[in-house]
Amino acid sequence: MNYILEKSKFKLYIMKLSIIVILCFLICSFEVKAFEETSDSKEEVTKALEQIFEIRNRAILTQDVEMIESIYDLDTKYGTWAMEYEIKKLKYLHNWAEKQGVKFTEINPTLVIRSIKGNDNKYSVNLLCSTEYKYVYENQENEVNSSRIGTYHTINLLNKDGVFIITKEWYTDPFADSLNLENIKADDIKQYILSQEKRDFSSLNERRIKAVEYSERYCGAASEEQYGFKYNKKYRDYNPQGGDCANFASQILYEGGKFKKNKTWNYDNKGATRAWLNADGFKNYMLNSGRASVIAYGSYEKVYKASYKLLPGDFIAYEKKGDVTHISVVTGADSRGYSLVTCHNTDRNKVPWDLGWSNKNIKFWLVRVHY
Repeated sequence: MNYILEKSKFKLYIMKLSIIVILCFLICSFEVKAFEETSDSKEEVTKALEQIFEIRNRAILTQDVEMIESIYDLDTKYGTWAMEYEIKKLKYLHNWAEKQGVKFTEINPTLVIRSIKGNDNKYSVNLLCSTEYKYVYENQENEVNSSRIGTYHTINLLNKDGVFIITKEWYTDPFADSLNLENIKADDIKQYILSQEKRDFSSLNERRIKAVEYSERYCGAASEEQYGFKYNKKYRDYNPQGGDCANFASQILYEGGKFKKNKTWNYDNKGATRAWLNADGFKNYMLNSGRASVIAYGSYEKVYKASYKLLPGDFIAYEKKGDVTHISVVTGADSRGYSLVTCHNTDRNKVPWDLGWSNKNIKFWLVRVHY
């Protein structure tokens, strides 16, 4: 009797064990399938985004408005606003190129996807885009110049009839202060720029050279891929608090240029002083301390000729309505000697110094730093 009872218990145990094994198998299969579907979806979204950025950049080169319209959901107000903004940017870039006497030949985006959330139809994506802009001068087509601009995007996508389109997009735009570019004496400026020669910086002192090297390494989304598109982690990123441009300029002068900190100009574990962190404070400190002096001040038309005196390691302060709101450090010059700058906020690396700052209400401080 005991034997029969024990045998029955054993059979029941085997049945329970079998059911558990089957359930585990089914659950694992479901999880694997779900994982594969999620991975496939993310890969599909990534490819769609790469295509969208390529289409948008090709449209800028060819001034094809319809091509830009094709990647936005025009049935929504946010999609329409995003599209209208990109068209304004397209027009500005070509106005600037006409003033400069250049032609953009390539716009090459590199995307770094940070997160993808959503389902088969709707996704929200957070990404970094490091974009290389190549251009040539009209009378110097064999000399290709390259600049890099980094932007941080939040994009909502909709899969509509098998095609992903943008329903909403936000990013810190590098051309936000110049989309209402008004006519200036473009012909005179263009002829002057086209008449300039390449500049020789081979005799720069070591401190200026190190300042440029530091700026290239830590200019975030505008840096080269080998540096990981990152800021220096020794320092706090103040972009969420209103801007990181002066903080980065101070780092360049301290870490690269070997200027010494003091009570007025300082960063430590307690935070940063106004002269270190605030754009207006930085400009005023550098001038009042004797560490720098003004080369020229005024509107673009007043200072563009003087900009050829700028050297790598100098800086430019951008003034809007009487207040300096941005700082860029000079890091080189292009094939016509036009000064290039590097900065944070919208991350730039060796970008023409006025590109994105062509609004007539902006005044420029061109500043020589005394290394």
